[in-house]
Amino acid sequence: DRIMISPGPGSPADAGISNDVIRSFAGRLPILGVCLGHQCIYEVYGGTVDRSGEIVHGKTSQMQHDGRGVFAGIEGDFAGTRYHSLVGVPSTLPDVLEVTATVSGTDMIQGVRHKQLCVHGVQFHPESIVSDHGYKIV
Repeated sequence: DRIMISPGPGSPADAGISNDVIRSFAGRLPILGVCLGHQCIYEVYGGTVDRSGEIVHGKTSQMQHDGRGVFAGIEGDFAGTRYHSLVGVPSTLPDVLEVTATVSGTDMIQGVRHKQLCVHGVQFHPESIVSDHGYKIV
């Protein structure tokens, strides 16, 4: 058993039960948040999600990652499809999270992992047919 907090419109404040699911099940079941789900993870643990400065819908960007967790077995940068205008603000990264992926050459956070629990988030959409390694990540 595991939980995926899916993409959706709006901000983490508008994400229905997603934030409560993260609070209730983190440490009990593995959790992966995608896009809005990733943003929920960022805010649940104390970070701030705000406008990214660009609106991207179906834009592919190169993702730089740490090769661990959901990125295990993926070598080098890869194409990830982005559909977002909000991101986790790097200066508010919660102490319990670590950055696992960024848009290559920037500090725009595209992945986080809880330091102690099996909780991962990705801002890009691995399930998109245009994203490389999506099946492996999910």
